Amino acid sequence: YAEFLHCKGQKFSDFDEVRKEIEAETNRVTGTNKGISNIPINLRVYSPNVLNLTLIDLPGMTKIAIGDQPPDIEHQIKAMILQYIKRESCLILAITPANSDLANSDALQIAKEVDPQGKDNYFVRSMLRNVPKVLIKVNYVI
Repeated sequence: YAEFLHCKGQKFSDFDEVRKEIEAETNRVTGTNKGISNIPINLRVYSPNVLNLTLIDLPGMTKIAIGDQPPDIEHQIKAMILQYIKRESCLILAITPANSDLANSDALQIAKEVDPQGKDNYFVRSMLRNVPKVLIKVNYVI
């Protein structure tokens, strides 16, 4: 089951409801027009099958403000990301869509900026379903 800090005493056993609550709390804190906030949503998952681990899901990099976002949204997001990934205890999980060019990966660029040798960062290609199967080569499966 899961519990949110902002929903004291309420246990969520349906993880579709967890996703909906994350979306609802994000909208309460940032508004519905793609705003961002430094205020974290604290979610604790209880299970004998999970590690005791803190995960921080940060916003993706963006170049152009939309909705109610401020004009300097790119700078604000980068500053927020750097605030977390510069921590010595941090492992960086840099995620980039599989159908995009690695040379244009903002996630990889910022990870290399903080950890040039790549000692504490991991690169993940997401959305493999959007890439022709003939182009997919799996190097590691965890």
